Amino acid sequence: MSDEKDYLHPDEFGNLGINTDSAVVPVYLGKNDKFKFNCYPGISCFNECCRNIDIVLTPYDVLRLKNNLGITTTEFIANFTNFYEVDGHGLPGLNLKTKDDMKACEFLTEGGCAVYEDRPTACRYYALGNMAMRKKDSGEAEIGYFVVKEDHCKGHLEDKEQTVAEYRHGQGLEEYDEMNFGFQELVLKKKSSGPTVGAPSPRSMQLYFLATYDMDRFREFIKSPGFMDVFDLPAEEYEKIISDELELLNFSQRFLKQVLFGENTIVQKENAANVRMQKKQQRMSRKQKELNDQAEGKA
Repeated sequence: MSDEKDYLHPDEFGNLGINTDSAVVPVYLGKNDKFKFNCYPGISCFNECCRNIDIVLTPYDVLRLKNNLGITTTEFIANFTNFYEVDGHGLPGLNLKTKDDMKACEFLTEGGCAVYEDRPTACRYYALGNMAMRKKDSGEAEIGYFVVKEDHCKGHLEDKEQTVAEYRHGQGLEEYDEMNFGFQELVLKKKSSGPTVGAPSPRSMQLYFLATYDMDRFREFIKSPGFMDVFDLPAEEYEKIISDELELLNFSQRFLKQVLFGENTIVQKENAANVRMQKKQQRMSRKQKELNDQAEGKA
């Protein structure tokens, strides 16, 4: 087993999978550790794990699902998700909407999952959970794993034994984990920094949500004159970000680390500070004018 004492994994780090509560078996697994589990259409509990759910979505989950459905990220968020607060400072997260009294997944059909090829990370991991952790002497995030056992699930009674790495490969999780790591690191950094970064402003939280989940709108933000006035991206890199969703997702995480934590990896133009100040003054002037106009209208 993995050496648990080398890690810090307090509750506030949270797992980015389903809400497991007491179903979590408190044993942290490494990639080469083995566990018994199997799931298949003929098992008596088939589809039960798709009911009474709380599926937390990652930004990559949102991209895969919206592409499966042929809609924009904005439309997917509006029609298939609920907002929740990740921490005590208003950090926004998304989970899947459910239907009927059984809190069944929106995509559950009699034959199984309607979006199986693009199912979320949490669904792929079940009956494992994963957690972003950091070593005691390092600020870098690492991923730990743990077993999730729920009363309805009979998969743990099956004889099939496999390592965490084998299970992840069978569920197609390598790509998901690669794309999710930057997001997990970002959330971990925000939570572990606590009061040192203060409570973010509503504007910061709006920007965080845009750059985390709503990639189609974030792309429009990147294309706006306001962004181009501040950041100095090489033309080739800029075109790649605009045209490739995965490049855009990776860039969004760099962007947020720079905006929220001062990790400056995106070059700013020399007059960027003056441009930002001018735009802020213009916004304040417009707001003051609106207030004055409203006051005159009431007089």
